[in-house]
Amino acid sequence: MSADELPRPRWFTRHGEGHAQWYIDRFRTMAAEGADLDGEARLLDALLPRGARVLDAGCGPGRVAGALHERGHDVLGVDVDPDLIAAARTDHPGPRWQVADLAALDLDEPPFDLAVLAGNVLLFVAEGTEPLVLRRVAAHVRPDGLVVVGFATDRGYTVPDFDRDRAAAQMRLEHRFATWDLRPWHDDATFAVNVLRRTE
Repeated sequence: MSADELPRPRWFTRHGEGHAQWYIDRFRTMAAEGADLDGEARLLDALLPRGARVLDAGCGPGRVAGALHERGHDVLGVDVDPDLIAAARTDHPGPRWQVADLAALDLDEPPFDLAVLAGNVLLFVAEGTEPLVLRRVAAHVRPDGLVVVGFATDRGYTVPDFDRDRAAAQMRLEHRFATWDLRPWHDDATFAVNVLRRTE
């Protein structure tokens, strides 16, 4: 299936005009107020060797990629929304940035050590493309590399759905937590942080 044949991501179809700017402004305000926006990056940094190659898949306005770059990693941020990528380039000039649909991801890049889908990325891709997105992202990670996925579990895409899709993408679940600061997973958790290992 070509990029032109893919359904539009829910990021565009669920929200009205101006949502990207609202999202950008929200995180700029939080940063200006001193909010801790680096929780995901701290966990990812602990999983990585120094100077690792990282793919931030669905990077939004770039806060996770920016924080990882500040920690010395070589980071590429990819998002389907050009407004979000423009904001990322302005606010976080260190990483590299690219506009792309994750369901058709085909980067001219050496393999990454780790890919991350933070910020509910799987809830914003086109419905039904979740396994395709996971496969396309995993294809850009080196054998035995990691894919870390975080998403809210109470918005229609469930943990059993995810486990089916990550298994189809040839990724083994190594750890599951209820938060990015590693609180233990439990069946009533409203968020899941999944650390996957590429097995093929």
